[in-house]
Amino acid sequence: MIRVSHRSARALGLVSLLALSACAAVGPDPFAAPQIALPTSFDGQAGVTTRATVAPAFWAEYRDPMLSALLSRGLGQSLSILAANERIRAAEAGVRGAAPLSGQLGGETTVARERVGAEGTPSAAANRSSLNAGFVLDIFGGALRVRQGAEADLHAAEARAEVTRQAYVAEVIAAYSSARVAQESLALTRATVASRERTVDITRSRINAGTATQFELAQVQALLELTRSELPTLAARFDAQVYQLSVLLNEPADGLMRQMQRGAPQLRTPATPGTGVPADLLRARPDIRAAEQDMTAAVARVGVATADLLPSVSLIGRVSDVGASNAWGFGPQVSLPIFNQGGLRAARDRRISEARQAEIAWRASVTAAVGGVQTAQSNLRRYRQQVATLNAALSAYDRAYDLAMQSYEGGALPLPDLLEVDRARASTRLTLANARHASALEWAALQIATGAGAQQP
Repeated sequence: MIRVSHRSARALGLVSLLALSACAAVGPDPFAAPQIALPTSFDGQAGVTTRATVAPAFWAEYRDPMLSALLSRGLGQSLSILAANERIRAAEAGVRGAAPLSGQLGGETTVARERVGAEGTPSAAANRSSLNAGFVLDIFGGALRVRQGAEADLHAAEARAEVTRQAYVAEVIAAYSSARVAQESLALTRATVASRERTVDITRSRINAGTATQFELAQVQALLELTRSELPTLAARFDAQVYQLSVLLNEPADGLMRQMQRGAPQLRTPATPGTGVPADLLRARPDIRAAEQDMTAAVARVGVATADLLPSVSLIGRVSDVGASNAWGFGPQVSLPIFNQGGLRAARDRRISEARQAEIAWRASVTAAVGGVQTAQSNLRRYRQQVATLNAALSAYDRAYDLAMQSYEGGALPLPDLLEVDRARASTRLTLANARHASALEWAALQIATGAGAQQP
């Protein structure tokens, strides 16, 4: 026989009415990104052609096959990127766990053997089992807000994975370019050693001819040895950058070292593409999108805290089977948060403050992004100017050095004048190499500042 519990059909009708009357979630209105004043163009952008999209693999414009190969491998095996991908998976699990209807289902089964009669003779075993279920209705949209927050956390994790990818690309380019400039500096220093060895030989010949002194020979020999002493430092700098690359690529250094030692030219700065307009950054920059999703999640948590202040309605059900008897019951249970209202309101106020902080952080990220583009754009322009000036200076020093060497060898120029031109020429060579390195890195910084390199190529 089935027994119906004391919960009546009137209770079921009340639950249905509450469920149907819930037409909107409590808390702030659905999130929309706030308005922010942005300039119509970047400073100094006059005459620059804008581009419609950002390049995921912008480093291909360096036209360096080895750099492209390193990044192709590294993007698939970098530990930092793998960790960022795991954070996305964790956030996906959070979304799956944020169901709009929460509940629990449980049950138990027992077997008991009774004894009856004066002598305690056993009877047949009696089975007792029950099934319990409880579901919390999302009357005020608290669970919906939980899910909205979880989805925002997922989108933020995805955007931050793109930020991690950009940072990784920048690190690889910097280490690779630093290794190549160290190689270039080594080659230039060895060339300087060779030219100063020639100066020593010429000075010895002039001593034999009686037109130079031992003091002059000592001067050129000291300068030669000082130049040779720079070679180990430059070699160590090259090795350190290759080891850094091996760490970034998460692979042994020996094979990479052999590859890099074969040598290649320095990175050259590609032609500058358009930077777009500041408004493009709101969608192109993953750090801005991450900050926006943080703001979305913070607003959703305000809704969750607001729902906690209101009554909650649960559907409670129980089915039991005791021997030959069966019974079931089903009805609502209302919880009223009366005595902890002070704590719940304080929690909501904290969530409101956190949402405001998230908006401030979003605005700060936008402002910083605009400033970052303008800084990178200005730096790149200045480095290009420096490279052009140094190229002109080096051409002049090369001519001056050739003339000075001819004059010194013929005895028409004092040694100090030759050494002055020699030092200036050697220094300009190294300065130019470093300026090219800085220009190439600043070009990459400008691409990343405009959102390039965020998506997997």
